[in-house]
Amino acid sequence: MDWQAIWLSVRLAGLTTLILVAVGLPLAWWLATTRRRFRFLLEAVVALPIVLPPTVLGFYVLVAIGPHSPFGQTYTALTGSRLPFSFQGLLLASVLYSMPFAVQPFAAALATVDRRLIEASWCLGISPLATFFRVTLLLAWPGILTGIVLSFAHTLGEFGVVLMIGGNLPGVTRTVSVSIYDQVQALDYAAANRTSLLLLFFSFAVLAITYSLQRKFVQVWMAR
Repeated sequence: MDWQAIWLSVRLAGLTTLILVAVGLPLAWWLATTRRRFRFLLEAVVALPIVLPPTVLGFYVLVAIGPHSPFGQTYTALTGSRLPFSFQGLLLASVLYSMPFAVQPFAAALATVDRRLIEASWCLGISPLATFFRVTLLLAWPGILTGIVLSFAHTLGEFGVVLMIGGNLPGVTRTVSVSIYDQVQALDYAAANRTSLLLLFFSFAVLAITYSLQRKFVQVWMAR
């Protein structure tokens, strides 16, 4: 069992999820509430990683963060290191690749919140920011939890983008999916089976707990 790769994947998935919550919630709120005509363009950009082959996305991200790109040159000048084949580059690619799995559930949940409840909170003197945390997030919590779980699980098992951006550097960019691929290539099916079973049970447990919490939340809310 390649515990180093497993821990790196968990750390990558956790950091990716935290960034997606911080970035995705404001973006999802804007998508759920705006009436701008060009909203569909941004929705298409957010959803693009769902239909785009991972190798294509990985290639363009690699070009965008490479040492010859303006972004890559700026990053190298500021930090003295390069993004390709680094954990930081892997994190950036993972955020882009998993964004629709967070933003879309967030936006769908936020769109279902009754606007009258938000306006009532404003009328009571609660600021828009406080209303968002005290009212909107509470009512949309099941969908937000779904987005958090989906983005974490999706990042944990990603392969194509990881291999394109990070390669296979042990302890740096070698994730559990790449480790399974290496084990299969080496005909070590027993090790690949153990690691795959671990991911299978983990994914099932996380989804089962999430759906259970969602059902309990709905039941408690309906009982009020």
